[in-house]
Parts: sequence; structure tokens; C-alpha cells
Amino acid sequence: MAEAPQGYMVREQDLPQTRESDDTVSTTVTIDRSSGAERLEQRVSRCAPGRSHTRVDAERQEVLYVASGRGAVEVEGERHELEPGTGVYVAAGERYALENPGPEELLVVSVLAPVEDPPIDATRRITVRYRDQPALPAGEREFRFLVNEDAGCPDVTQFVGVIPPGRAPLHNHTYDEVIYIVEGEGILHLDDRQAPIAAGSCIHLPPLSMHCLENAGTAPMRVLGVFHPSGDPASRASRDNK
Repeated sequence: MAEAPQGYMVREQDLPQTRESDDTVSTTVTIDRSSGAERLEQRVSRCAPGRSHTRVDAERQEVLYVASGRGAVEVEGERHELEPGTGVYVAAGERYALENPGPEELLVVSVLAPVEDPPIDATRRITVRYRDQPALPAGEREFRFLVNEDAGCPDVTQFVGVIPPGRAPLHNHTYDEVIYIVEGEGILHLDDRQAPIAAGSCIHLPPLSMHCLENAGTAPMRVLGVFHPSGDPASRASRDNK
């Protein structure tokens, strides 16, 4: 019998940061192969005022999300403004740098993923703003797509979900997913395990792992999700109706 998916949860605050000499960005690798995620790598980057070193990954694409702060991203020499709730799509081999005018910190959550298909040039967008996207229902919850095939990215889906107080039934998906809690507090139910979650919690959900995010607070919980291969966050492989 195949081993059941395990999954993983960690707080960004509990992991070490790294920063290159003279760079403005301190990065925490929160989820990668060492934690059981074979295809996705999640990073949390805290950008001090100034311009970062140029970054490039020749083999993987990267989707970024501005959790807080304002600034700009320059992708292949083209500048794009950033505000909270902005998604960014950087294709494999593209060079980019982050700029923070200050004085506040610019907090960026990014996910690197393998490339299976090239960008769709006809619909390619570098940035997508949360406030410009339609809210889509998923039961009592809602989500908005940021980077997906509509932005020219055929392999990965990036979305922001809003979870009201309460708990949904356990369910699973066929895709590999990583989550970052942007705001709110609650409980992660993962197979037969439970763990408290709050802003800064980072979660890996392997394909077919039974899970749900319970909002134990009084205000909506906001979560950033990225999954591979691309698809619909409202889809379910199976669901526990108990």
C-alpha cells in the first residue's frame, strides 16, 4: 500500500534568514524538497529600502505576491509598480529586481515551480492586482485568481482566498499546493493532525492529502495559495461530509 501524503507546516518566524552581502533582501526558504515538496519551493523575502540584487532562475518560473508594503519590480528592464495584493509572474530565465522606496518593509512571498509549457505570449501579464480581479465563490468562502493561464502562465495557479469564521469539511485535491497565511488565525486540519496557524504560517499540501483550514477567529482569514499543475482552487478530488 502506498504511503499516505504527509504534508508540512512551519512558521516563517521560526526559520533562519539569509542575505547576500550588500543586498537589501533577507530571504527565508520555508518549503522545499527538504520538507517533502518535490516540485514547489516557497520563499518569504523581507525587502529593506533600496534596490535588490538582480535575481534569475534559468530552469524554474517564479510567482511572487506582495503581502505588505509598496515598491516596484523590474523584469527584463521593464518597471512595474507593486502594492499589497499584487501578484507577479516571472518566467524561467527572466531577470528581475525589487525596489522598496521605504520607509516600510516590503514583504514578498514567492513560489518557484518547474516549467512544463512556455508562457502564453498572447495573454502574458507581469503583474496582476487583487483589487482588479473578480471574487469567485467557493461555498461560504471566496477566492480571486492572480497569476494563472489568464496571465500567460499555463503551469501554475496563484490565488488569494478569504475564509470566514468557521470550518469546512475535510477535502483534498489532485495538485501539489503551498499556502501562506497572510492574516487571521485558526487551525490546520491535515489528515489526522491539527496545528494552530496564524499570519506567517507556511503549509505544504501534497496531492490527495485530506485537509481543511479552520478560521477560529472573528474576522476573515486571508490566505495565499499556489499550486501545480494549474487548475481551480474550488475543485475537490474527494470530500468528507461528516
